[in-house]
Amino acid sequence: MNRREFLPATAMGAAAAAAADGTQGRIKQSVCRWCYRNVSTEDLAKESARLGIQAIDLLEQKDWAVAKKYGLIPTIVPGPTNIPNGFNRLENHDEIEKKFRDLVVVASQEKIPSIIVFSGNRRGMSDEQGAENCVTGLNRIKKYAEDKGILVVMELLNSKVDHKDYMCDHTAWGVNVIKQVNSPNVKLLYDIYHMQIMEGDCIRTIRENFQYIGHYHTGGNPGRNEIDETQELNYRAISKAIADLGFQGYMAHEFVPKREPLKSLAEAVQLCTV
Repeated sequence: MNRREFLPATAMGAAAAAAADGTQGRIKQSVCRWCYRNVSTEDLAKESARLGIQAIDLLEQKDWAVAKKYGLIPTIVPGPTNIPNGFNRLENHDEIEKKFRDLVVVASQEKIPSIIVFSGNRRGMSDEQGAENCVTGLNRIKKYAEDKGILVVMELLNSKVDHKDYMCDHTAWGVNVIKQVNSPNVKLLYDIYHMQIMEGDCIRTIRENFQYIGHYHTGGNPGRNEIDETQELNYRAISKAIADLGFQGYMAHEFVPKREPLKSLAEAVQLCTV
């Protein structure tokens, strides 16, 4: 083995050992529940805890206790919007605020750190008008989040493959909204898979906008499957870039396993342990 081969192998060996010991290095890793439909919540939580994963994203309220049983945090709970119907419609704002006001109390009581929200689909609306409406809506709920110490994250999704017509589909658009809302409790959920499809240049984009990002999701591209050598993104380099920025939030694995699911999850944890 030459020097160029030895150094990466040594780094990966150290990462594998760290993950096997239930430690995560500098990034707090999470896992998205919906990607493991054929695995019980109990088994997913137990294995996640063994791997050093600290949280489970998008977990139904009935399963919060299962996560907590294994010392995991239910983080990023579904909020008062859905992907096609979100903050970009003024007529949605009254109902959104009402639902959010109740949800943020529950999240605070259960020590859940984050709530996910969506912009909604364009349906012919201009991006400029949609941004203005999203700012108006987020301004209506930000005080509730600030008072309870809850982070609201609007997710960046691709409108090319998976979510046709979704408005918050570019980092610059999302950052513009977050800057105008101007709250430490309102940020973006940067989904690496989705933004690779729409923009690429992920590491540079993360570095330039890290202060506006509160959460990350992973996924291999193309296909949204394992984040290993079968796809085009270098998740070890991305993880190191995020860690080097001093990120204190969570990075959740949101790939859909094509192979044995918990083995693929273990490999992803090792890869992102930096």
